[in-house]
Amino acid sequence: TSSLRYWNHRQRPAAASLAAVCSRSMASKTPVGFIGLGNMGNPMFQEAGEQVVSSPADVAEKAHRIITMLPTSINAVEAYSGTNGILKKVKKGSLLIDSSTIDPSVSKELAKEVEKMGAVFMDAPVSGGVGAAWSGNLMFMVGGVEEEFAAAQELLGCMGSNVLFCGAVGTGQAAKICDNMQLAISMIGTAEAMNLGIRLGLDPKLLAKILNMSSGRCWSSDTYNPVPAVMDGVPSANNYQGGFGTTLMAKDLGLAQDSATSTKSPILLGSLAHQIYRMMCAKGYSKKDFSSVFQFLREEENF
Repeated sequence: TSSLRYWNHRQRPAAASLAAVCSRSMASKTPVGFIGLGNMGNPMFQEAGEQVVSSPADVAEKAHRIITMLPTSINAVEAYSGTNGILKKVKKGSLLIDSSTIDPSVSKELAKEVEKMGAVFMDAPVSGGVGAAWSGNLMFMVGGVEEEFAAAQELLGCMGSNVLFCGAVGTGQAAKICDNMQLAISMIGTAEAMNLGIRLGLDPKLLAKILNMSSGRCWSSDTYNPVPAVMDGVPSANNYQGGFGTTLMAKDLGLAQDSATSTKSPILLGSLAHQIYRMMCAKGYSKKDFSSVFQFLREEENF
């Protein structure tokens, strides 16, 4: 098996853009390109024998199916439409799947550009976190032409246990933005409840057990608890390293805020969560996992 990788030196290593093309596909014999092997992308795509190449355009020249997994809208636009972007050498009939979490309007614009080149674009952001990426249990929320969904499902099904069609291009992003807004709110709620209980004298492991047997149970409490020493194998057990960065959560909440403004939708708690994560970024938490909001609350005595 041979493959190729592309490293984007403009980004810091933790969020770097890395791409690969494999002659042995996960779903069939046609090559698959992958751009964006960071915390999430790396476990989603694992191959031996990669060879560094010069650009995403070179990946497009060698692969008819490409998955992109990048941190921001700007990164996605550069990967597709940049000087050495995918669209410079994309082949007609290629399937381009963007699993980044970006503005739905950007996904729609990229889809138009891709369509002009005779290729197919679908947005397919993921949910489940790094753990699900390693275990192959991610959920993909797919937006695009329904007739092309089967092809996307075949490919994405190799990396996720659930691949759901959401509607036209941009609806996958819409679903992911809503999901991450709810996640941020629930993580803050879990952190506040755990902090309060600890200050009231409760043992954190006992409190977590009670919450997870009660109506307050949620993913943030039973799978990704933000309190150190409560769970193993989560960022809070490793000084909040790895996982989903605070900067990215603040970015996604900004997307939710923009969408709420454009649709005139009230997101009172979502807006507050956005401000909390922005404040965390300004106070040294930008590179920590978003569950570090517990540590942030513990250190802030002036709320």
